[in-house]
Amino acid sequence: MYQLGFKPNALRDFEKLPRAAQRRIAAKLEGLREQPFPPGCKKLEGMRDTWRIRAGDYRVVYQVHQGVLLILVVAVGHRREIYR
Repeated sequence: MYQLGFKPNALRDFEKLPRAAQRRIAAKLEGLREQPFPPGCKKLEGMRDTWRIRAGDYRVVYQVHQGVLLILVVAVGHRREIYR
């Protein structure tokens, strides 16, 4: 099973989200620990080992480090703002 980590900016952004969005995203992140490439995930172009999943109107951008079984959350935010 993979460990889950957050970059400091991603954790701060996650904590600012509405509670309902936090719960939805937390459930998705928990699922990533068992299956880091779930159906519907998308590899981001131009970034090595970086993927994104959807959680309603929110997006989670993460990196998978298979050598150390780590999922590192890089960014969390609303779909309008996440890629800026």
